[in-house]
Amino acid sequence: MYYQVVSFSHKNCDLVLREKLAFASEEETKAMLEQLTHFDFIHEAFIVSTCNRVEVVLATKDNFASFHAVLGLMSQKSGVSFYDLRKYAARYDDEEAVGHIFAVVSSLDSLVVGESQITGQVKEAFRFSYINGTAGKRLNRVVSYAVKCAAEVRNATDISQNPVSIASVAVAQAHKILGDNIQGMKGIVVGAGEMGVLAAKHLLRVGCDVVLIGRNLEKIASIAESLGENVKADTMENLPKYLNRYRLLFSATSSPDPVIVPAMIENETLSRIWFDMAIPRDIDDMHLEKLRLYRIDDLKSISEDNHALRQEQAIKAGEIVARYKEEFYAWLRALSIEPVIKQMRLQVEEAIAKELTRAIKKGFVPAEYEANMRKMAQQMFNRFLHDPTKNLRASSSESKNSNCIEAVKKMFSIDTDDVDVKRYKHDHHTKGYEA
Repeated sequence: MYYQVVSFSHKNCDLVLREKLAFASEEETKAMLEQLTHFDFIHEAFIVSTCNRVEVVLATKDNFASFHAVLGLMSQKSGVSFYDLRKYAARYDDEEAVGHIFAVVSSLDSLVVGESQITGQVKEAFRFSYINGTAGKRLNRVVSYAVKCAAEVRNATDISQNPVSIASVAVAQAHKILGDNIQGMKGIVVGAGEMGVLAAKHLLRVGCDVVLIGRNLEKIASIAESLGENVKADTMENLPKYLNRYRLLFSATSSPDPVIVPAMIENETLSRIWFDMAIPRDIDDMHLEKLRLYRIDDLKSISEDNHALRQEQAIKAGEIVARYKEEFYAWLRALSIEPVIKQMRLQVEEAIAKELTRAIKKGFVPAEYEANMRKMAQQMFNRFLHDPTKNLRASSSESKNSNCIEAVKKMFSIDTDDVDVKRYKHDHHTKGYEA
């Protein structure tokens, strides 16, 4: 069994390509997962789709085949050619894949290093796949260990001090442009999901009043009330009124199509500062002379200052991720060897029983000696297997010997894919995980 991640992120793909690859609904995600796990060389899969990344996480029998299957299905879904996707895709196999997942969940691979949302997003992506039957124990081991790694990164470093997000970077940029004039201004926030609520909170912190706009007035009004008296609620049908009256706008809906289009603009003389924090984009291409429009990728360069300030902590966090990766694989190898040893011994028991029955039947051994002969044969084989099993356990702790274990499995025709590994975890796994 192998691990693999196929990644399209802010590091290797521009906004336009990420928009085409993004999953706009749970139904679309579920359909892709079912197609992936229909292949007999893919055991499990889950998909992380956020404003900064689309990543397919797999447990496979064949990483070469699975990589090309992912590219083929993503090409069909997005309309982007297979060869273009292969050019842009970042492929991580086995230990690199595990290390990458740990880094992502610990927010070291984020556009804004240290942002707090990604851990929950990955957990939710796995949970969705688990509920729909496309992910199970193999990927659960990785995600559970990654969450523990992220917790230690947060506890052992200052990388998550004053947690940041795309929303906080956007508001900080608006504050930088407007200075103290931002106090008392009205900020329009379109979308009441996690990103929109974060934007509203950051706007309140810098002294803005907020209008929160969404489709369901009852829901929006409830959220607005929870944020305080300086937040008002309204519906999408009144959005054009706010676009033509106020300068400052932040949009983060889950709409598959733009919610702000040129036809809504009546007052072109108004100086505007807009932030589109959605994938796919919420704001259509605009040709307004007095519009300063920031999209997701525009915020990348702004966040680099933040990254520079956190570089020392990021290095420390990277060392934690590397250690967790090594511990995870040491545990995984130790875990994988115990079922192999157990099945070797079971094969010995079966061989003893079979040959002893044949010897008694042929008259080579009197039946009354059966118990003593069985005990003697067991002791002989235990003596014979003692050093090999001891060496196998020792070898399992070193990554360079992983092929040795596979060779033994092949030699003895041992299949451990369906073994319940939880039976062995308490003997070898010092960190623990919830299976």
